[in-house]
Amino acid sequence: MDMDRDALPLAGVTVVEFTHMVMGPSVGVILGDLGATVIKVEPMGGDQTRRLLGSGAGYFPMFNRNKRSLCLDLKSPEGLAIARRLVDGADVLVENFRPGTLERLGLGPEALAQSNPGLVYCSAKGFLAGPYEHRTALDEVTQMMGGLAYMTGPPGRPLRAGSSVVDITGGMFGVIGILAALLRRQQTGRGGAVKCSLYETTAFLVGQHMAQQAVTGKAVQPMPVRLSAWAIYDVFETRREGEQLFVGVVSDGQWQAFCTAFGLDDLGGNPAYVRNNDRVLARDVILPRVRALFANEDRAALVERLEGVGLPFAPITRPDELFDDAHLNAEGGLLDVTIPGGTTTRLPALPLEFDGRRPGLHHDIPEAGADADDILAGLGYGAAEIGAWRTRGVVG
Repeated sequence: MDMDRDALPLAGVTVVEFTHMVMGPSVGVILGDLGATVIKVEPMGGDQTRRLLGSGAGYFPMFNRNKRSLCLDLKSPEGLAIARRLVDGADVLVENFRPGTLERLGLGPEALAQSNPGLVYCSAKGFLAGPYEHRTALDEVTQMMGGLAYMTGPPGRPLRAGSSVVDITGGMFGVIGILAALLRRQQTGRGGAVKCSLYETTAFLVGQHMAQQAVTGKAVQPMPVRLSAWAIYDVFETRREGEQLFVGVVSDGQWQAFCTAFGLDDLGGNPAYVRNNDRVLARDVILPRVRALFANEDRAALVERLEGVGLPFAPITRPDELFDDAHLNAEGGLLDVTIPGGTTTRLPALPLEFDGRRPGLHHDIPEAGADADDILAGLGYGAAEIGAWRTRGVVG
């Protein structure tokens, strides 16, 4: 069951968002899903992300629900004044434009702290302070330079992860920083500047591999050719072509349960394979047996047996197959939203529960500028003034 908006933990918090693409909007959508009132300030005509094709076509629909939209011409004095009034009444500002962009408009953290000392100002950038901080970055750029692409692809073929994983994770760190700053504000009354980044997020994600090299003294290998920590931790072919299954056996107890369930008594009873590390060194013996066994079984039957034993497993699934996933559809894991053109679809909800309930949808994906009248009226502007701004192209 979805939570009522007033019961959400960030109800009453106002966020103004100057963002585009993925990292900044991911900050805003998490805050919005958690109950904050998020006002997305877009350029005249709307955020260009709305019109991306190909792999970018899903960016706007996924990361801009539970927001209201206001289109402003920030190059006009009136548009800038409206933005300033909006921010002066906000709790949080989120932006992810190139360094200095909002500062040149008088919307930087130092200027806004003068009129709104309680404002938490979150900047989502490519890099934190250091020699690279003025470079232009993208998710893929930092995956390449931060070692993630090296670890994902086979040797000599760096490969970006199959999602905007750094943009999204970087945005999550931004939310963590914002929540920490809001908690501090309760004690001090003052806001502050939070900065999250793509590159340092990537470094954090590959930190386990850095630690591995420090511990072992050996250079880490890309994931496709790594020495696994477990003997059975792999993707297996099943009887039907194209139906694959990942299975992990990650403890000595699971090994015994696996061998019993699949009739591998000679392996399970072999004292040479009792301990995990010994099994890892014997993968060339163990894995061919398992592959041959699975290749003669239907995936559904294997899944039923693995689930009954309680072992980790996963059918290899395409993203589009998640629309029909029984688990996601059962308890609010997918939210009904309207995408451009008026089509309705279902997209993943925030992966959290509060007291057994899920944050839901309280504002559909907004059309560009759709909430202008309500937002501006809430700031104290009259209908005639708003109409004049529309005529002059100040408000979209």
